[in-house]
Amino acid sequence: MKALLEQLTAEVNAVTFASAEEVEQFRVAYLGRKGKLKDLMAEFKAVPGADKRELGPMLNAFKQLVEAKVKEAQTATDEAHVASGEDLTKPSGGVPTGTHHPLQVVRREIVGIFENMGFAVAEGPEIEDDWHVFGGLNFPPEHPARDMQDTFFVERDPDVLLRTHTSSVQVREMERREPPMRLIMPGRVFRNEAISARAHCMFHQIEGLYIDKGVSFADLKQTLLHFARCFFGPDTDIRLRPSYFPFTEPSAEVDVYWGLETEVDKRITKGTGWLEILGCGMVDPNVLKASGIDPEVYSGFAFGMGIERITMLRYQIGDLRHFFEGDKRFLDQFAGER
Repeated sequence: MKALLEQLTAEVNAVTFASAEEVEQFRVAYLGRKGKLKDLMAEFKAVPGADKRELGPMLNAFKQLVEAKVKEAQTATDEAHVASGEDLTKPSGGVPTGTHHPLQVVRREIVGIFENMGFAVAEGPEIEDDWHVFGGLNFPPEHPARDMQDTFFVERDPDVLLRTHTSSVQVREMERREPPMRLIMPGRVFRNEAISARAHCMFHQIEGLYIDKGVSFADLKQTLLHFARCFFGPDTDIRLRPSYFPFTEPSAEVDVYWGLETEVDKRITKGTGWLEILGCGMVDPNVLKASGIDPEVYSGFAFGMGIERITMLRYQIGDLRHFFEGDKRFLDQFAGER
């Protein structure tokens, strides 16, 4: 055993390390549960008593030599890491990064397009009174949207409710601003609907308003065509179909031509190639009057779109509920989006 200790001592003294991995391998080989020092300790128990006085100090000295060698190598490795500027306290697995929500990605892009056209961003409260949600927008008292089945009421008489559209911000801005005005109004809205793949009780809208002297329907069409080509592509075509909204007259719904190249295209466009993206129209004179604007002098247009619908079209998302569940597996798919 004496000869073995002398041989191992010479090997330990001669060993050098090129990396932290080699230091760890050396430590396990000599100090591990199945290491050489463990075997020497087991062998020492069988040594005759007369020899233990000589071999005991040699064995302890060898153990201290190995421990000192490991500590010296680990210290040198740590100092090298510090010199390189690496943070030794950071988690070994790295810190996972978050992602931008697809609704916010699309919202920022839409707002940016209209800001480039001179629209300013305006926001308003989500808890509103009846006048700003319905009365000031030409909704008649018997309109079904005022019913409990469609609206979340906080209080009754006087009515306080969660806004059902961001058009309420239009009324507030028309009351406090003097024309001309060119505004874009993003925000959350709420409706009393059953949650499903195609509907939700909360969603996001962006509405626009432009009021000035001599504003025409042609201005509205050109503005929306420019938006569609910026968002969907430079070759995008749009069409306007007659529709009805209480606060605009005339009113229209806007479709973009999506195409019929694939089976998915045929399914989502119902075989027509066209997809509805928003509603719009010329601001009703009664709405202008209610906000103190003379309709004989000023005219304007308004439009509104659902951000969820636009986002579902862009990313081919089939279930509206994914936007609100906070599922990391869903959100990680948009890691590269800004």
